[in-house]
Amino acid sequence: MQPFRQLTARTIVLRERNIDTDQIIPARFLTTTERKGLGKHAFNDWRTLPDGSSNPDFPFNRAENAGAQILVAGRNFGCGSSREHAPWALLDLGLRAVISAEIADIFRSNALKNGLLPIVLDASVVDELLAQPGIELQIDIATRTLTLPDGRTFQFPLDAFAQTCLLEGVDQLGYLLKQQPAIERYEEVTHAR
Repeated sequence: MQPFRQLTARTIVLRERNIDTDQIIPARFLTTTERKGLGKHAFNDWRTLPDGSSNPDFPFNRAENAGAQILVAGRNFGCGSSREHAPWALLDLGLRAVISAEIADIFRSNALKNGLLPIVLDASVVDELLAQPGIELQIDIATRTLTLPDGRTFQFPLDAFAQTCLLEGVDQLGYLLKQQPAIERYEEVTHAR
């Protein structure tokens, strides 16, 4: 993972509530443990029409949304079954953050472990963002803040360990491996007794 300190990017909006992990990445695409390539299947059943052609009304298929890195979604995003493929697909799609008034705990945990930032904000702020697709937001991990184009800044919850992992660009295992010298010193002292 790359260190994630700040992001200035445009939003893409999915107003739907209760977007579950099967809608994010349908189960039929979970046949791989490779992260790359899953983005083409993200929201597959909404991105394509029954004949297999591209749905021109779906936000991720619109040219004006190309390059958007922040998804603003309706309440209860990422509910349903636990699948690490969901944040993998969103990251491969080019997203770095998801904003909602409510994000399912398991999805939130999987997202943070993979470098995708889940941001929970007050419903009134999220409603405002949902009404303004394509605006540019600034996210700062160190200060745990999101800044709107008009300069208003909002704090978002992020536990210290997840914040450290994002800032350093490591997952949980990577964080532990960085502590190996301290672990070895502790082992030497403990075994010397």
